[in-house]
Amino acid sequence: MSQIRVLIVDDHSLVRQGLKKVLELEDDIKVVGEAEDGQKALEMAKTTKPDVVLMDISMPNMNGIEATRAFKQQGFKCAILVLTIHDDREYLFEIVRAGASGYVLKDIEPQKLVEAIRAVGKGNSYIQPNLTLDLISEFNRLSSRTKLLRENPLTRREMEVLQLITEGMTNAEIASELYISEKTVKNHVSRILRKLNVEDRTQAAVFAIKNDLV
Repeated sequence: MSQIRVLIVDDHSLVRQGLKKVLELEDDIKVVGEAEDGQKALEMAKTTKPDVVLMDISMPNMNGIEATRAFKQQGFKCAILVLTIHDDREYLFEIVRAGASGYVLKDIEPQKLVEAIRAVGKGNSYIQPNLTLDLISEFNRLSSRTKLLRENPLTRREMEVLQLITEGMTNAEIASELYISEKTVKNHVSRILRKLNVEDRTQAAVFAIKNDLV
């Protein structure tokens, strides 16, 4: 029987030890290493060659989202299964967008975790059932915004204003930077919010950064 090689990545030693004990009860799973942050995980993966990386999100030095991106950028073939306390849809969407194959919460039943590892180990995806609707909702929301933006794209000036919004500038500062009136800036901001279908400047900045608009 071929074994699924698992690398556990979590900044809490007790969690890593507990997971290892649970997983090693399974004949088809082998824990090949443990790491306390994303950077160590990348280093260990070069020698341990895991099939599945069981990844926490909140970690020092390099968090799970950054590490997932790095694993994909560096060409590792292993699947990333996120195991986290965060049930926020923003985390879920961001980590899936970064390249994770699965997302489960730390209150998951041990046998369900094993099922998730087996699923992603075979090249499938696994999202904890109660989070699936959130993921679909988030993708639909992004899709509608992207469609809206294609139909009514930002002008060059609006892109300049959006860039400065993401840098945290106020309307007065943007006006000074672009040599235009504050009233003109307000008009640009209003159109940007409408085109991106967001409610405020913060949401506009987050959307712009996530979607590489700036």
